Amino acid sequence: MSANANVDELKRRMTGAIDLLKKEFSGLRTGRASANMLEPIQVDAYGSHMPLSQCGTVSVPEPRMLSVQVWDRGLVKAVEKAIRESNLGLNPMAEGQLIRVPIPALTEDRRKELAKVAHKYAEQARVAVRNVRRDGMEALKALEKAGKINEDELRKRSADVQKATDEFIKKIDDMLATKEKDVAHV
Repeated sequence: MSANANVDELKRRMTGAIDLLKKEFSGLRTGRASANMLEPIQVDAYGSHMPLSQCGTVSVPEPRMLSVQVWDRGLVKAVEKAIRESNLGLNPMAEGQLIRVPIPALTEDRRKELAKVAHKYAEQARVAVRNVRRDGMEALKALEKAGKINEDELRKRSADVQKATDEFIKKIDDMLATKEKDVAHV
């Protein structure tokens, strides 16, 4: 295994943590309606959890309104319940197979709560990146123990892994700062 292949694989896994964080941040409300807000919501349907996007079509008819056109009439109540219990502070109203979701203005308390949720998501991403780093370091130590790399090579590769980790942690911190600014200045 080459040094670059090892670090590239770790970077790929770290990028997965960043992508998940972007998805979770897109679901955090900032006062404007966005179809992405409902993306992380899971609906209890057909005996399992399904993403909301597999139960209906989400659209933004007005700046402060979302609508969900549920495909199966039997899932309307389940979709409505999932949105209400999503901890996004939304109160959906069903009209036949169409669910209207008005986006209320953010209160100061809600802004603080959203900032805390953003911090939680960012910390989960940091932990994921650190876990990838730990896996990489353990793999390097195993290679050294097996005699496939020497101590100097171990030190060099460990530095590369640490550099990648620091880079991804900084990206997470930057994303968090941007999201906090977005939530605070709506």
